[in-house]
Amino acid sequence: MSTNPPLSGHQFRIRHGKYEAIIASIGATLRSLTGDGRDLVVPFDADEVRPAYRGVTLAPWPNRVVDGRYSFNGVQQQLALTEPARGHALHGLACWLDFRPETYVDASPNHVELFAMIEPQAGYPHRIRLEVAYRLDDDGLHTTVTATNMGPSAAPYGTGPHPYLAVGAAGLDRAVVSIPAASIATTVGERLLPGEVVSVAEVPEFDFRQARVLGDVAIDHAYGDIIREPEGLARVTVQNPDCSGVQLVWDEACPWVQIHTADLTAGHPGHRIGLAVEPMTCPPDAFNSGTDLVVLEPGASHTAWWRIATLD
Repeated sequence: MSTNPPLSGHQFRIRHGKYEAIIASIGATLRSLTGDGRDLVVPFDADEVRPAYRGVTLAPWPNRVVDGRYSFNGVQQQLALTEPARGHALHGLACWLDFRPETYVDASPNHVELFAMIEPQAGYPHRIRLEVAYRLDDDGLHTTVTATNMGPSAAPYGTGPHPYLAVGAAGLDRAVVSIPAASIATTVGERLLPGEVVSVAEVPEFDFRQARVLGDVAIDHAYGDIIREPEGLARVTVQNPDCSGVQLVWDEACPWVQIHTADLTAGHPGHRIGLAVEPMTCPPDAFNSGTDLVVLEPGASHTAWWRIATLD
């Protein structure tokens, strides 16, 4: 009998009250999350190669680095092109790392902390220690990502999650969606090259500042100028026709959020399967633009937080 772990890595199941989550070690991935027995994110099987970055932790950059090329501190770098169809470096380097718990971590039925090291490599010559902590409580699933620069020189950095919020049997088109953002980054061509940032008032089909039915709108854009609640939090909500729903809340470490309606070829099993909601510390191609790019000095750390819960 094989003793190898499932294809998605070691499995960590945590529970609290009405919530249950399973974290897979490859990519510190949120493989499933339920509330009251209902899927809150689109799950996948343990013995399955994670599809479409579903639930993965994105680091040391979210989204795309165009052509995989950038310059940092006067040195040109070339990353591996992990989105070959478009010719970009997509979603960082942590997605296929095997995260593990460390012995000194306080493990409990509702809490797990996983660690991995991004080692210096071609295109990213920096050593970054990543800690991804998952915790369930009455308010849902809290995720905290902390990055520490363990190397001798400054490093460019960004992070974010990649959950697909579940929409139930009625499907994505009938979901009522709210996105608290006043601007949107346009894209150019089939390669989704970053375009200008415009007010959502100029592109009303993408304006979800007031909750409304999504319909057949196809979105694969970064939103900015986040509209925050008094305590500094932002909140995307997805509500089903039966009034059940899910929300993703995040802190001020992420001034951007990528929204993706998972539009694929009609008939594909993943077509519009859920709504990807990805709070980001920086917009697409920030390694080149420098917009909201985190620069980690040697020994410095950066932390971002988000939460997924039922929409009560």
